[in-house]
Amino acid sequence: MRLNEKEYRDKVLGCWIGKNIGGTIGAPFEWKRQVNNVKFYVQELNGNPLPNDDLDIQLLWLAAMEQHGLGVTSNTLAEYWCSYVTPHWAEYGTGKINMRSGLPPPLSGTFGNLYKHSCGAYIRSEIWACISPGLPHVAAKLATKDAVLDHGDGEGTWAEIFMASLESAAFMEKDIFKLIDIGLSYIPKDCGVAKAVNTTLKCFKSKKTWLQTRDEVLKHHRGGLTFCHTSDEDRKKGYDEGVLGYDVPSNIAFTLAPLLYGGKDFAKVQCMAVNLGEDTDCTAATAGSIWGIIHGAKAIPQKWIDPIGRSIATIVLDLGDIGWAIPKDVDNLTERTVNLAKQNLLMNRSDMISSTEATDLSDLNIASLKSKTNGKEFIDRLKMPAYDFDLFTVFVDYGDEPVIKPGIPKKVTVKIAHTRSMQANLSLHWYLPEGWTMTPSVDGYALGVQPHLGGRPLSFDFEFSAGKLSKAMNRAVLEITVEGRPTVMLVPLTLLNGSMMG
Repeated sequence: MRLNEKEYRDKVLGCWIGKNIGGTIGAPFEWKRQVNNVKFYVQELNGNPLPNDDLDIQLLWLAAMEQHGLGVTSNTLAEYWCSYVTPHWAEYGTGKINMRSGLPPPLSGTFGNLYKHSCGAYIRSEIWACISPGLPHVAAKLATKDAVLDHGDGEGTWAEIFMASLESAAFMEKDIFKLIDIGLSYIPKDCGVAKAVNTTLKCFKSKKTWLQTRDEVLKHHRGGLTFCHTSDEDRKKGYDEGVLGYDVPSNIAFTLAPLLYGGKDFAKVQCMAVNLGEDTDCTAATAGSIWGIIHGAKAIPQKWIDPIGRSIATIVLDLGDIGWAIPKDVDNLTERTVNLAKQNLLMNRSDMISSTEATDLSDLNIASLKSKTNGKEFIDRLKMPAYDFDLFTVFVDYGDEPVIKPGIPKKVTVKIAHTRSMQANLSLHWYLPEGWTMTPSVDGYALGVQPHLGGRPLSFDFEFSAGKLSKAMNRAVLEITVEGRPTVMLVPLTLLNGSMMG
């Protein structure tokens, strides 16, 4: 099972061109709950695409990986977000406020976030898939690091995991039904995204029209709109009401439906994605990128490329001191994506891409691309900040919320998991703010035994008490050392001042 480098490169280029086309054709109709009648671009473009956030943040992640390596963490991505991502609205804004308040991912995406079930994450899934061709489990893991920044434990994170795994598999498999099946294997069966996807599949297989499918999706999976437009026809059907911020299930459905109904017809896929309404720049852009991966840039009709050219326009990035590192066109973006993919494949001991051999997928085993856990391996990463060290990963479980109030004990659970096969004696010591107390003790010891030798994951409950709180953000640090080794693991604890909240 190997992919020829020339064909792989064409698929990556197809992804980025498809993304640019979809974002441009869909932009004028964004967040209008109505049936549209689009057949081609409706703007005067003069050879340039419209900017859209669907692509912008992926350019930033490309630069982050080039500067920090493929082992980039959620915390590093959060630093880039605080520095270069400009929006202050919806999940982008809430995530950034939380990060700037000191909350690490995934708390930054969960705490007080009405929009954690919205669309901001799945639209930036392609970079993780393109650098992980044929490795959906790798793409899903990378996508998780990204999505939790502003979606935490919400549907938005499951949406990006679903899309990244599907898109990664699309480098090896063209059947959209098989690709959807692969994507579903990486997310919980009962999550909102999975339910909306299954509604779409059921409608298509029962030969409903695309408009009937639209009705079924909006009937069962729609979110609520605020300042956005709803057509009179949809208003009469009761579609003007819904849960505010619960946007991604329906938009995932409206990304997949055009691929099901449109098949190999690029124009039909793009236009239907816009004509279904909702977050049209996102749905058309992601449908375009998936189509581009499956069929390659060479299959995209030139009439769709000529009006926008090959340049990239940004809108939500503060280019400041990072502008030099941001790709200016799809060709440069493709070249740099391919370079990262080669590194990623080496790291994962994969020879998926060959520079000399013709593409050979004759021994492709679809089952090998699927997950057997339906997202269970990602749950902790969605719920708790994780700190990866050489020998261990440390999770900090804040319970219901990362808040402490004067005189009220705050329970925090620290979980320590092995990352390498090594038994170790651990020493734990807490550094606390002045005036804080904790139980059972600021010092502790534990023996870490590998799970395959019968050891259990280490879990410790601590209760913190603060007499007075003078700061909005309060920090403590857990120091974990391993006797007989130079290892020092510093784990931050960040708690908001609950006495300052309503």
